[in-house]
Amino acid sequence: MSKKINKILLCTLLVLNSFVGYSQVIPKPGDKSGPVPPPPPGLPIDGGLGFLIISGIAYGVFELKRKK
Repeated sequence: MSKKINKILLCTLLVLNSFVGYSQVIPKPGDKSGPVPPPPPGLPIDGGLGFLIISGIAYGVFELKRKK
């Protein structure tokens, strides 16, 4: 049962990670608006880092429950 849960969790993480990759805005080469200015400093944590922190906490809870 544990291997099945691990596979499901891994597949879910990969699918959610792909959503973060596709949500990035990339200007088209023929766009007439010109070059995109750099982002301002002090931006909030992006989805990838937040997702990594949440998955690390979930994995830690899983490991603690498994040791009992």
